Amino acid sequence: MPKKERIRQLFDNIAPEYDRLNHLLSLDIDRTWRRRAVRQIADPAHPLNILDVACGTADFSIAIARRTAPGSHVTGLDLSEGMLAIGREKIQKAGLSGTISLEQGDSEEIPYGEGCFDRVSVAFGVRNFEHIGIGLKEMHRVLKKGGRLVILELSVPQNRLMRWLYNLYFLKVLPVIGGKVSGDRGAYEYLPASVLNFPKPDRFREMMAEAGFSAVRHRSFTFGICRMFTGTK
Repeated sequence: MPKKERIRQLFDNIAPEYDRLNHLLSLDIDRTWRRRAVRQIADPAHPLNILDVACGTADFSIAIARRTAPGSHVTGLDLSEGMLAIGREKIQKAGLSGTISLEQGDSEEIPYGEGCFDRVSVAFGVRNFEHIGIGLKEMHRVLKKGGRLVILELSVPQNRLMRWLYNLYFLKVLPVIGGKVSGDRGAYEYLPASVLNFPKPDRFREMMAEAGFSAVRHRSFTFGICRMFTGTK
């Protein structure tokens, strides 16, 4: 089965428990990481057209929409209709249906024209792309000139002690808890493995530059467990 189809099925399967497990297994610190990234995306003074790629259940889309100026719009794109269904319920409950729209689609074939968006964001989804380089080029294509890409992604800590603790938790503890709650242990074995297989920060910055981005930078959060990458078209 192609990776995209496996990923779509995986997230469809775990969608009902995804948010609860996400916050539980990250000890809720993922909310802090998102808040920091939102500051690089939203502009409370100027309306923006924003694309949130691999938006999942729309946590990041909602956080962005709450910080944007009136007249802004956030478009969420994701492969998994199961995740999007949860997201649509959350958006309606938050009273943001007029600000956020969600569509099922492929991050490697973004269904929008060139130069449509002021910002493109991805929170914890890039490592699930089948072809990361193609996804980065597509995000560059749909950005306006001068627009900004902001990516949040999990990472392996560089400190040896933190890396040992990280591997213990993510490879041993997380699959057990995630599997029991969601009923799909395989999904929670894939997710930490995907972090270990993600390109190292220097290489990922190179990939962003190869896709056409300039002023590529990155910041490390929480001992390197999460990293934020930014680049400009």
